[in-house]
Amino acid sequence: MNPIPPLDLKTQYETIKSDVDTAVLSVLASGQYIKGEFVERFEAEFSHYSGTSFCVACNSGSDALFLALRAFDIGPGDEVITSPFTFIATAEMISAVGATPIFVDIEPNGFNIDCQAIADKITPRTRAIIPVHLFGQPAQMSLVMDIARAHNLVVIEDCAQATGATWQGQRVGSIGHVGCFSFYPTKNLGAFGDGGAITTQDQAIANKIRVLADHGRKQGYYHEAIGVNSRLDALQAAILSVKLKHLDQWNTQRTEVASRYSQLLAPVPGIQLPQTTSEGQSVWNQYTIRIPQDPTSSSSETSRRDNVRRSLKEKHIGSAVYYPLPLHLQPVYQHLQYQPGDLPRAEKAADEVLSLPMFPELTLKQQETVMYALKDISLNA
Repeated sequence: MNPIPPLDLKTQYETIKSDVDTAVLSVLASGQYIKGEFVERFEAEFSHYSGTSFCVACNSGSDALFLALRAFDIGPGDEVITSPFTFIATAEMISAVGATPIFVDIEPNGFNIDCQAIADKITPRTRAIIPVHLFGQPAQMSLVMDIARAHNLVVIEDCAQATGATWQGQRVGSIGHVGCFSFYPTKNLGAFGDGGAITTQDQAIANKIRVLADHGRKQGYYHEAIGVNSRLDALQAAILSVKLKHLDQWNTQRTEVASRYSQLLAPVPGIQLPQTTSEGQSVWNQYTIRIPQDPTSSSSETSRRDNVRRSLKEKHIGSAVYYPLPLHLQPVYQHLQYQPGDLPRAEKAADEVLSLPMFPELTLKQQETVMYALKDISLNA
C-alpha cells in the first residue's frame, strides 16, 4: 500500500508549478528581494481577500501576534485572555511583550475557547482577548466582540490555521481589532518557508505595526521605536500571491474531504467526530477526531489515542497530535501555578485528539483506506 501522509505539499506544488516557477524567476530577475512590488501586491491582495482595509506582511504568525500586541502597547502588568489548547506561540507572544496569559478552558463540544467563560476571567488588568480559530474552525466571534465592547478590550484574532474561514459570513481576521495569520507551509495558505501577516481596519494601527516590523523606523536610519526585523521576503510574497488565487477552491476541496470523512467514519466505533456550528464555516486546516480513553483503563496505561496512532503508522497512514500537553501545564508556565484539573476540557482533549490526513488532493480511495484502518483497529482493540 502506498503511504498516506498527513499532508502532501508536493502534489499541491505540481498543480501550480508553472505559475510558481514563473513568479519565483520574476523575483530573482527583479533584484528586489526585501520589500518592493511583490510584497506590496500581496498585501493589497490579502487585505482585499480578508475584507480588511490594511495588511502588513511579516515573517511569521508568531511575529504577527507579537507586533499586534506591541501595537496596542500591551506589556508588563497587563493580562491577555486566551485558550490553553493551541500552539505555544499564542501565549508565548503574550509573555514576550511582558504581559501575562490568562487561560480559559475550551468549549464543551469543540476545541476553541469557551466564550461563555471569558467574562469570569476579566480583571482590572485585562487588556485583550486572543481567540484562536483552531484547526480552521472559527471561534464564536459575535460573543467575543460583545464581551470586548462591554469591557473595552482589544480583540486579536489568531487566524494561523483558518485563512478564509468565516463567522456569520464575515472572514476571520476582519472581525476583531486585528487578525494575525501564519503562512507556515502546513497552513491552508502556506508559503515555501516562514511567513505571516496582520490585517486590520485601523490605519493608525497598521502604520504602527509597519514601523515596529522594520526596526521602529519610517524611513532610512531614523528610528522612532524599538522594533524588530520582521519582513516577508519578496520570494514568499510572490508565491503566496499565486497560491491565494487557488485558496477558495482548496478550502472547498477541504470541506468536501471533511464531509466524506464524517460520512465514512460515522459508523466506526470508539471515535468522536469534530463538531461544527451553523454560524461558522471552517476551512478544515485539520480534521481532528477524538479517541476517548477506555473508562476501565488505569491512568498509567498508554492512552488509547496513542495506541491508535501507533497502529495507523504501522499501516503507513500518517497522523498528528495537536497538542499533547495544554499550555497551562507546560513547564515554562509553572510559575502561573495552574494545576492538573484546573482546565479539564483542554486536558481531556490533549489526551484524546488525533488529526487524520487532510489536504485538498486527498482522494476518496485514500480516505476509505483510513476508514478501514480505523475500523480494523477499533474492532481489534
